[in-house]
Amino acid sequence: MFSDQDLQVMDSIIKRYPRSRSAIMPLLHYVQSKAGYVTSEGIELVAKLLTIETAEVSAVATFYTQYKRKPVGEYHVGVCTNTLCAVMGGDEIFAGLKDHLGIENDGVTADGKVSLEHIECNAACDYAPVVMANWEFYDNQTVQSSKDLVDSMRQGNPPAPTRGPNSLPTWKENSAVLAGINDGRANEGVQAGQPTLLGLKLSKEGK
Repeated sequence: MFSDQDLQVMDSIIKRYPRSRSAIMPLLHYVQSKAGYVTSEGIELVAKLLTIETAEVSAVATFYTQYKRKPVGEYHVGVCTNTLCAVMGGDEIFAGLKDHLGIENDGVTADGKVSLEHIECNAACDYAPVVMANWEFYDNQTVQSSKDLVDSMRQGNPPAPTRGPNSLPTWKENSAVLAGINDGRANEGVQAGQPTLLGLKLSKEGK
């Protein structure tokens, strides 16, 4: 499954770090960018490249929720159900999407386009309720706007995230970014919006 080019990329990732085992996390993201999830073969390869035990790599892959051990959708949708987002409508959004897509938490639609997960705080409380797709932000969502969002994903034309790149990367593409592979899109789109910058503005005004 992993080509000679993949091995070269993985070697370049390892060489970023003074201690090779520090490359576990980006290497797992790279594995995920190729397969769509962290495969057993990928775990074994990472362990071999880092000269560590497979169990050590598995421990990382099963601890962090950004690593998936089974296939997810081309667009992986996470609904924040932590306190503020839940109060602002996150619970209703999550329930509405489960019903609309006909899947449960960690489920994937039959066409493989969309998977769904309830997630913890995204540190975007000023935009609650927040939905993420492939770790990109869709702010101030409603039940209906979230349904429209997943419908557009299934049709292959999702709108641009509220903040971030000008178009929504796929799950595999953003997994590569998390591995440290530069896609050249870091400065696209809106970065910090007005609600986030309000505190800074008020402090400069002496309020």
